[in-house]
Amino acid sequence: MEYSVELKHIRKEYGPVIANEDISISVRSGSVMCIVGENGAGKSTLMNILYGLEQPTSGEICIRGRKVNFHSSRDAIKMKIGMVHQHFMLVNELSVLENIILGMEPRKGISLDYQKARSQVEALEKQFGMQVPLDALAGDLAVGLQQKVEILKILYRGAEILILDEPTAVLTPQETGDLFTSLRALARDGKTILLITHHLDEVMEISDDIVVIRRGRSIAALKAEQTNAAELAVHMVGSALPELHQRARDFDGREVIRCENLVVRGNNGLDALKNVSFTIREGEILGFAGVSGNGQSELAQAVAGLLPLAEGKIEFNGEDISSLTRRERMLAGISYIPEDRKTDGLCLPWSIEENCIAGYYVSEQYSTRAGVLKRKERAAAAARIREQFDVRAHSIKTPMGALSGGNQQKVVIGREMIHDPKLIVAAEPTRGVDIGAISFIHNNLVDLSNKKTAILLISSDLNEIFELSDRIAVLYGGRIVAVVDPHNVTKEELGLYMAGVKGSEA
Repeated sequence: MEYSVELKHIRKEYGPVIANEDISISVRSGSVMCIVGENGAGKSTLMNILYGLEQPTSGEICIRGRKVNFHSSRDAIKMKIGMVHQHFMLVNELSVLENIILGMEPRKGISLDYQKARSQVEALEKQFGMQVPLDALAGDLAVGLQQKVEILKILYRGAEILILDEPTAVLTPQETGDLFTSLRALARDGKTILLITHHLDEVMEISDDIVVIRRGRSIAALKAEQTNAAELAVHMVGSALPELHQRARDFDGREVIRCENLVVRGNNGLDALKNVSFTIREGEILGFAGVSGNGQSELAQAVAGLLPLAEGKIEFNGEDISSLTRRERMLAGISYIPEDRKTDGLCLPWSIEENCIAGYYVSEQYSTRAGVLKRKERAAAAARIREQFDVRAHSIKTPMGALSGGNQQKVVIGREMIHDPKLIVAAEPTRGVDIGAISFIHNNLVDLSNKKTAILLISSDLNEIFELSDRIAVLYGGRIVAVVDPHNVTKEELGLYMAGVKGSEA
């Protein structure tokens, strides 16, 4: 059997931390292998080693039977390895064609031969069924098309081995289907595909082979047809995941929040939200779905009090709070889980203890009237969050930057939940965390809703939206184009709303 990639006894140390320990995997030419595992398991480190971004402490890499030593990604590219990162590496101001050929432009004398480049790229498009508008600016493309540009870019460079890191994180179901069709075409052509993903249903759909990594070690190597998502979850976490807690689903109580005709301007001065109206009652979870960039971030920040309204009104418990600051809304009972924990939710050099009261230090619970912090109460809150939300750290004095992404998110979740909020704005609450942490966070959100807390959930993960939401609102172009019952709509139909193909504004 011909292996295009063999990683043999790979070990990677960062001082006392062992990221990869004695990992060996073999990948067949013309196959799709999924690498799965919790956050911090070591899968990204392993793929970075394969792509030359990291060097192993020990072990061997063999490409098509030949032992290689990569000192940089240039060495990997020379061996026909390409990588599509989770955050795209496109120059938005350049055309699609210019992005694809950037750094490898064919020449005709002293001039660039754009006609030859266009012919070469069009041949790749036709061969693998990935049509993109070559003359459009990359920054004007939908996310799904931008991803195709990234794949075409590495194919143009001759890649035979493709590494994709969380490729479906921001795609609609239709875009995910298109991507998988393209990946299958690449595999049929003899290309080797390595995929890092958290979505186990997608793993079962696209993979031929699966490798599970847990705490730096390879736990299992499986054939897709011989396993299932539940078994993979057990391998990843080390035990079966707890079932989602039972929902009370009693929404006959009072209205907690009413938003009427919200207009919010984004950083570019244009309207990011256009006459958005909705209500959420006690204990209800209203999920907002949509492709990134359609107003979700602005909606979360406007309700939380971080962005001003250009027009419209927000009522909270029957009172107009449109002009209240974030601090005033927080003290009134509106919690906020930001979509980017590192930028907006945490101060990484601070300790867990300090982060656990960030923002809330102004409350009577943590400060005296003279403005002096109550150290005992602060430590008690941090200890409670550490225990109740299973934050894995040596002590509450541990710097936040020393924690894994999942544990960092648990601190944010805990801080925003322990103060008995009346409304919680949860923007991408499980982004970048592993399957065990996702299950934990979901159950905490359900528990909060069962205590009559209203929840505004914004998520690009449709599994999360369907699992938690009582109603789903779809944002497209800054407008709500549909409000649907999750029990009476399919993911595919929701994807049509998200893409603007269907809905009141389509």
